Amino acid sequence: MKNEFSWPNNSKLAISMVVNVEEGAEENINDGDLRPDPVDELQVVMKKGRNYGNETNYQYGINAGAPRILKILSDYNINATFTAAALALERAPSLAKEIVKHKHEVCAHGYRWSHQHWMDEETEREFIRKAKNSIKKTCGTYPSGWLSRYVLTENTRKILLDEDFYYHMDDYSDDFPRWETIGNKSIIISPYALDTNDMKMWIDPAYTPDNWCKYLIDTFNWLYNESIYTGPRIMSVGIHLRIAGRPGRMNALKNFLNHVKGHTGVWFGTRQEIAIAFEKQIPKPI
Repeated sequence: MKNEFSWPNNSKLAISMVVNVEEGAEENINDGDLRPDPVDELQVVMKKGRNYGNETNYQYGINAGAPRILKILSDYNINATFTAAALALERAPSLAKEIVKHKHEVCAHGYRWSHQHWMDEETEREFIRKAKNSIKKTCGTYPSGWLSRYVLTENTRKILLDEDFYYHMDDYSDDFPRWETIGNKSIIISPYALDTNDMKMWIDPAYTPDNWCKYLIDTFNWLYNESIYTGPRIMSVGIHLRIAGRPGRMNALKNFLNHVKGHTGVWFGTRQEIAIAFEKQIPKPI
């Protein structure tokens, strides 16, 4: 069945552009955290107090990075999935309106950009429910998908099913979706990827935009050939407003998109669109 599968427009390779919106929802003692967020471009880890410099680095993503990312997506006629920490959109309502206006999808990325692996089931359920309801308020519809801040619990997927989520992105096991059944309910597992994520340019100063662009193109070329000769594939490209949205990194993204646009048989889809296309040809087991 997998080899006979095609994405919309009879395409064999789907490209998923995932725009992470975390700015304003990161760890901050003003929001009750014990320390500022350790994810910092200069790798500054503080055990207490506020990292005022890094707070403004995050805010850059909202002020300057977001307009650039939205424009390049519009220029290339791409609908992306904005994986958003709900509080970030609460604090940037104009960005939420622009995302909806341009018909991008909003996927839940937590209520805040915080880890949930320590949460008991009821605490995690409230965290997920709070994110879901917040996004409904800021964007007009409930999110159909979920992406954690990497670490999750044994209860996460069950809670997502209870809360009527359609797909789950906390998986890195394949280049194609699958169904997972818990009890009498099933959810689409839509694998994500870390290796193509722009976060590498924050955590490794030696990883340049040219390195990232080459890696994206190499990944695309390999998956493109596999999709033709072996079976359908998905390529995930994860970007952040505060990272790829910097002027010196935008050309890397542009050059990658130019490369992709030179190929036939490629479809850009949101995660929700990918899940719908998957279910049409590989029906829910339960």
